[in-house]
Amino acid sequence: MPRTRSIAWSELKLGVVGIVAVVLATVSIVAVGGASGFWWERYGLKTRFDDVQGLKSGAVVRVSGKEVGTVKAVDFAGNQVEVALEISKDVQRLITNESVATIGSLSLLGEPIVDVKAAPEGTPLKEWEFIKSARLGKSMGELSATVSDGLDEVKGLVTDIRNGRGTIGKLATDDSLYRDLRAFIASANSVTDKLKNGKGTISNLIEDPAAYNALKTSLENLQVATNRLNTGRNTMARLLNDDALGASIAAATTNLERISGGLARGEGTAGKLLADQQVYDQLNSVTKRIDALLLSLTQKDSTAGLLLNDKQLHENINATLTEMRALLADIRKDPKKYLRVNVSIF
Repeated sequence: MPRTRSIAWSELKLGVVGIVAVVLATVSIVAVGGASGFWWERYGLKTRFDDVQGLKSGAVVRVSGKEVGTVKAVDFAGNQVEVALEISKDVQRLITNESVATIGSLSLLGEPIVDVKAAPEGTPLKEWEFIKSARLGKSMGELSATVSDGLDEVKGLVTDIRNGRGTIGKLATDDSLYRDLRAFIASANSVTDKLKNGKGTISNLIEDPAAYNALKTSLENLQVATNRLNTGRNTMARLLNDDALGASIAAATTNLERISGGLARGEGTAGKLLADQQVYDQLNSVTKRIDALLLSLTQKDSTAGLLLNDKQLHENINATLTEMRALLADIRKDPKKYLRVNVSIF
C-alpha cells in the first residue's frame, strides 16, 4: 500500500512539473515575441474600411510605424468591412478621436497591415470605440494596373521611335536630320569658342571689364532714375505721382478741347475768322486795299510816292520847314518888328 502511494505522488509531481513548464514556455514566448504584451496589457478598438485589400486576422498593427498590436478579426458590416484590433495599452494616449487608420503594407509586395496615425492632441479612445479610417494611395491591384498601363505606353513609344515617328524617332532614323543636328552642335561649339577667345559683342561683355562697368553704370543710372520717379523728385515723377498736377493737366486739356470745338463751330472772333466766309471776304478786301495803298506809295507819279521817292522835293520841303522854324524864332524874339498897329481917331 505505501508503495502504491509513492508511485502516485511521483506521477503527480511529474504532471505538475510538466504543466508549469508549459505555462512558463507559453509566457516566455508571449513575453519575447508578442509586441502587444499579455492579454491584460492589451485593449480592443475597431475600424471600418471599404476595402481591406486582403487583410487577415493576426496581421500587424502599427502606430506611427511602430508595431503595437495585431488584427483580431475581420468581418463584414453592411457594405464595409469591420476590423477588430488588439493594441497595447502603452499607446492608448496616442490613439485618439483625431487618429486615422489606413491599410498599409509590410513591404512593397508584402502582406497588408493596419497603420494608425498618432494624434496625442485629441481625446483617447475607450475600449472598442471606432478609429476613423481613410484610404491611403492605391491598392496593389490598382498599382499593378497602373504599372501595366505605363509599360504599354513605353512599348508604344519605343515602337513609334523605331518607325521614325516624332522628333526622337526622326533623330533615330533620319540621317539628314542627324547631320543637321551635328552641324548645329558644331555651330554652337564655334560660337562657344568665339566667346572664350573674346570675339564678338557678347564676349566683350563677358571678358572686357570696361564694357561690364559701362553696362553696370547704365543700370545704376536707370535704377536712380526709377527711384526718382517713384519718390517724386523731378517733373516727370510729379507728372506720374502728383494727382493735383494730373488734374490740372486734365482740366487744361479739357479747356483746350472746348476752345478747339468752339473754333470748329465758328464761335467767337477767332472762330468766325476760321469759319465765317463773310468775315474772311472782308478781311481779304482790307488786305487788298492795303496792298493797293502800299503799291501807290512805291509809284513816283502819286503825291505820296513823290513824298517818299523824290529826293529834291524832300530837300525843298526840308528847307522850307527850316526857314519857317527860323522865322518863328525871329518873331518870338522881336514881335514888334513884324507886327505894326496904327490907331487913328476920326
